[in-house]
Amino acid sequence: MTTELKQKEEVKPELTTAEHPATKYLREERLPHIWCSGCGLGSAVTSLTNAYEKLEIPVDDIGVVSGIGCAGRAAGYFETDSYHTTHGRAIPFATGLKLSNPEMNVTVFSGDGDLFAIGGNHFIHAARRNVDMTVICVNNYNYGMTGGQFGPTTPRGATATTSPYGNYESPFNLPDLAASAGAIYVARWTTVHARRIQQAMEDALSKKGFSFVEILSPCPTGYGRKNDLGEGIDELKSYQNRCVIKHGSDPGEAEIVRDPEAEIVVGKFVDTDRPTYCDIADEYLKGEK
Repeated sequence: MTTELKQKEEVKPELTTAEHPATKYLREERLPHIWCSGCGLGSAVTSLTNAYEKLEIPVDDIGVVSGIGCAGRAAGYFETDSYHTTHGRAIPFATGLKLSNPEMNVTVFSGDGDLFAIGGNHFIHAARRNVDMTVICVNNYNYGMTGGQFGPTTPRGATATTSPYGNYESPFNLPDLAASAGAIYVARWTTVHARRIQQAMEDALSKKGFSFVEILSPCPTGYGRKNDLGEGIDELKSYQNRCVIKHGSDPGEAEIVRDPEAEIVVGKFVDTDRPTYCDIADEYLKGEK
């Protein structure tokens, strides 16, 4: 045996058992997750756990609430106080959680259909009241889990299971809706912008009041397939090419259209402060109207 072969045999790399620090926020026994290949929900969850870790928020101080839909399954993966609630009711459930335990860091993690169709009324009133919570909406423009029906954010002209000839309804512009309803922090990014998503989540989690982060995400199985957008990586490339960062711009100008050449405005639109619902309630209880 040559000296070179002996040296190769003697090299025995040691395996490490080190874990990523953010995994303490996850129920690892439930992994791998159930989301489709190319879906951006896994990336969004990773950004959130990294944000928790960066802010050093104790696991026992976090409540994660989800509604129904693909994004709604996220609650089951968090090793926190997590709640998978009924359709459209994530925000009122989170409101009750916050009022009963004001010190808890409450995060709502759900999708566009759950939060802005059946749950739309709850969203605007929680923002109006400035309930102290962070709402993260993963927007894939359709009801992905139940067959790919069009929803409140589906662009006009887009094809879906329930709009085979093209959707003719005007969609919500979510940053504009959130800002108009009174959210004190509003941002939009896509799953291409992993670091910016994490930073936005850190900002939102650090604010006292109703914060909103929209994450545009591919849905290659549902929306992408029906609109000939290719695989998940193709949708991500489209985001990379179309997105224009405009911090502080008017969210009313952040509409999303189906045109594959049209720009998508992303960035931080609102970052302000005002008394929270609990702050005002405490003043009334003390007689300081």
